[in-house]
Amino acid sequence: MIANGGMVRSGLLLLLAALLAGCGGGADEIVLWEMMDPQERVVLEELLAAYNAAHPEVRVTHTNIGNEQLRTQYLTATMGGGGPDLVFGPADNAGPYAIAGSVAAIDEVFPREFLDEFLPISFDTLRGHVWMLPAQVGNHLCLLYNRALLPEPPATLEEMVRLGEELTKDLNGDGTPDQYGLVFDLKEPFWLIPYVGAFGGWVMDASHRPTLDTPAMADALRFLYDLKANRKAMPRECTYQLADTIFKDGKAAMSVNGHWSWGGYDEAGIDFGIAPIPRSEATGLWATPMISSRGYYLNVNLKGERRDRAIDVMKFLTSRETQVLFAERLWVIPSRTDAFVDPAVQKIERIVASFRQYEKGKRMPVVPEMRAIWDAMRPAYQNVMNGEQSPEDAARAMQRDAERKIREMRD
Repeated sequence: MIANGGMVRSGLLLLLAALLAGCGGGADEIVLWEMMDPQERVVLEELLAAYNAAHPEVRVTHTNIGNEQLRTQYLTATMGGGGPDLVFGPADNAGPYAIAGSVAAIDEVFPREFLDEFLPISFDTLRGHVWMLPAQVGNHLCLLYNRALLPEPPATLEEMVRLGEELTKDLNGDGTPDQYGLVFDLKEPFWLIPYVGAFGGWVMDASHRPTLDTPAMADALRFLYDLKANRKAMPRECTYQLADTIFKDGKAAMSVNGHWSWGGYDEAGIDFGIAPIPRSEATGLWATPMISSRGYYLNVNLKGERRDRAIDVMKFLTSRETQVLFAERLWVIPSRTDAFVDPAVQKIERIVASFRQYEKGKRMPVVPEMRAIWDAMRPAYQNVMNGEQSPEDAARAMQRDAERKIREMRD
């Protein structure tokens, strides 16, 4: 965090209030559905309070819903002509939203000169249109290291494995490790993806066909299974919750997690550094966590003055001042060029480190086929981690199930 952060934040909120005072209004309520974590919601509520105070004749409310449930509920509501005015979520929701016709095309709502104020890397295009107004870029995994146990991060995956073994210790002699070298989620394929890239693979080709039955996928699965089962550098059953708890307790040297976790580690008093997930010595390739944007979608059912109100709220929630505030408080990378290059943002060490990882990542596809690929990867990945399936068999099962799910989706 930058020095005098509280003073800067107070100044930004005052500036926002002054800017908003000149905006128009009309008797209305604008409803936002979002899937933000608790720390994000704190900042959002501060911003909405400022907006509502400057617009006494309009009130913006928000409801927090888990991402999977939010997507389903939103699609159901908009099919009936209803739903919230705005939805905040990840870029990969653009696929189901656009195909269902539930959101307006952003490039038809906002003029080109307005969209040109954003970093080009923050946009995803699907079917020739942009469907989400980005509020932040990134949403990716990084390597975190506890400086009390590991002063410097590993330079390669092979070094990460070696350090993971060395730093997994049975400190009290009961036969069970009290400290681990490495912890991260071994259940969700989002945490598998970086290593697929490090071994030269990816999840789909340019035509959106699955590319899961590959030596790279098998190598990535074998690498993680070996790390857990043979090198014993990780807990045998490592869920997200367990990994998060162990790192918070200061009992893990390294973890792999995103910016959403960092505030909790600060509160736990962990002095941690942020680095890119390392490259592989064998291939020379960097690990490639999926990178994406998050932002706001506009309900296609909106008309007239209510639509104009919702668009005004979108502009506010993606403004330079708002994005600088989110960067200072939560270390998210701004999507607007003027916010990204703001000196206050560029002084934040965590933003700089996070962007260094972002540059080595690979963009998450926003096409609907990605949903089928996630669902096909998950059980096979877990089977390998449980020792129930070989990496090669799991890669074949992923490919087969992904192709079947995509056929069913298209039918």
